[in-house]
Amino acid sequence: MAEQLYTIPVNDAFDTDCECPLCQMQKELETNAIEYTMGPSYMEDDNRAMTDKMGFCAHHMRILYAQKNRLGLALMMKTHTDKTIKDMKELAAKGPAAKSGLFGKGGSAAPIVEYINNLETSCFICGRINNTFDRYIDTIFHMWKKDKDFIEKFKSCKGFCTYHYGILYDYGSRKLNKEQYNEFLDILNEIYFTNMERVNGDISWFIDKFDYRFKDEPWKNSKDAIPRGIVKTNHTIVE
Repeated sequence: MAEQLYTIPVNDAFDTDCECPLCQMQKELETNAIEYTMGPSYMEDDNRAMTDKMGFCAHHMRILYAQKNRLGLALMMKTHTDKTIKDMKELAAKGPAAKSGLFGKGGSAAPIVEYINNLETSCFICGRINNTFDRYIDTIFHMWKKDKDFIEKFKSCKGFCTYHYGILYDYGSRKLNKEQYNEFLDILNEIYFTNMERVNGDISWFIDKFDYRFKDEPWKNSKDAIPRGIVKTNHTIVE
């Protein structure tokens, strides 16, 4: 079953000593998606058709540029820009959208503007990540209902970033019955707030260490407080 397949990366993430297991899952998915995109797959027609259509977001374009396969990136950019030029010339020839209303206000955006807006919100790598990540979220709730050991593992993690806390809070209402959801929320809230306060305290002590009055005090757990705080507040793992 698919659920059994996806339990492996979910369990692996919750076994990791990290500030948000869901961020860890996304980071692993991103690494895999980058490697897939810049590997031999970029020569396959079906993948090239998708990258031609979707392109890449600014974040992932910067990551792709940092990879060693500059020729592969150039080939993808060439066919993507070929398609973009062709499509936009056809749309530009149609002109602006017709305005509606008594004074010519309102109406829909011009076809070329809609095309650009769609292009700006699409990314081949984001699509690969999101498709699998949604299955991971489903797996978390499947395991919550079926695996008591996973519930204990969930309880013992270091919490979640604010963004993924919200994802779990929202999805739980759809994936669990009322009794299960109430139990889940009690545990989720306890884990989230306890660990946010822990990291907040570490950041506070990191700041205090720059005060001459505390210069001889131990750093405690605050030396890496900033990157851990970034995970909690921006769901981004910095290295």
